[in-house]
Amino acid sequence: MPGPARRWSRRSLLLSGLAARLMAQKPPVTSFPSEWKRYPDPTTELEVYQLTDPAHTSTLPAYYNRAIARSSGWMLFCCDRGGSPQAFRMDLKNGETRRLIEAQDLDGASLTLTPDNRSFCYFSGRSLSIATLATLRARELYSIPEGWERCPGLSVGPDGTHAVFAERREESSRLRMVSLSQGAARTVVEAPFAMSDAIARPMRAQILFRQSGEAPWLVNADGSQKRQLKLAPGLVGPANWAADGRTLLYLHIPADRTQLHAIREFTPDSNTDKLVAKTSQFAHFGFNTNTSVFVGASQNAASPTILLLLRVARREFTLCEHKASRPETVAPLFAPDSQRVYFQSDQHGKSAIYCMHVEHLVEKIEAETY
Repeated sequence: MPGPARRWSRRSLLLSGLAARLMAQKPPVTSFPSEWKRYPDPTTELEVYQLTDPAHTSTLPAYYNRAIARSSGWMLFCCDRGGSPQAFRMDLKNGETRRLIEAQDLDGASLTLTPDNRSFCYFSGRSLSIATLATLRARELYSIPEGWERCPGLSVGPDGTHAVFAERREESSRLRMVSLSQGAARTVVEAPFAMSDAIARPMRAQILFRQSGEAPWLVNADGSQKRQLKLAPGLVGPANWAADGRTLLYLHIPADRTQLHAIREFTPDSNTDKLVAKTSQFAHFGFNTNTSVFVGASQNAASPTILLLLRVARREFTLCEHKASRPETVAPLFAPDSQRVYFQSDQHGKSAIYCMHVEHLVEKIEAETY
């Protein structure tokens, strides 16, 4: 025999409707478990860690930006696992990841930690923003004015007070500095060509910037003494400052394609340029804090590998295969303590981030500044 029909009050109906709406509007998932996989490298049999799933695209920030925390315990990267590129934080002890922001048209290469590791900056569309890691609150610092377009690149100087980048209008461009505290912007210098990849020089009030196909330029932060650096003849690949700012390390690509690519070092204060070591055709490279060891991605089609290069001995040691479709995008880098190497590759599908432990090959560095 059926029981008595349940009577619904107006209040219960309202509450049930509210509950249904809340269930339908669940906040998006922002934390994800580890995706790590380990496998022996086919060439060296050394253990490689695949940190992100190649079913979605994960990329590191620009090679000159801060991607790994000073403690070497966590990493900032870009991933589109939610449908659009967003900033993520990965715990490098257990692999757990967390989405940090919801930004439109995020430029993953522009992501960079501030020197104190408490905030990070990024460009989304025309807006330059800074977000605090403790609260995940973001605020806009600057917006590209009408009539101007943003040039590739964004970096935050070692003192953490300003961001530097370039804007272009038609064939000309200007180098801009924006205060991270108040968002005040000023033009450092203008040029009759498109600038890119501005990098503030550590321990000096100077900024490096690139001109497509040409040697880099250097200018004082007040706009004076703009000059093109007199580097070795040929093409200039990735270039970055040593941690102390004394020298610029760069990849030299000779015009003669039969010659080997080399790592060279330029000292702006004395205008001297010297060979560090020839390489196994590096397409990209990075270095540890004291520049005693380099890590490179070879573009040799017969041996698409990641290699360590010891500065003193000028000897290379193969770590693993990268097999990236474009070796110049592999962008290997050291953790601040020099105990791990990170790189990106699309060898297993979409771009993913990989890691290798090198503590048995490279001396640990207690990085005070990064």
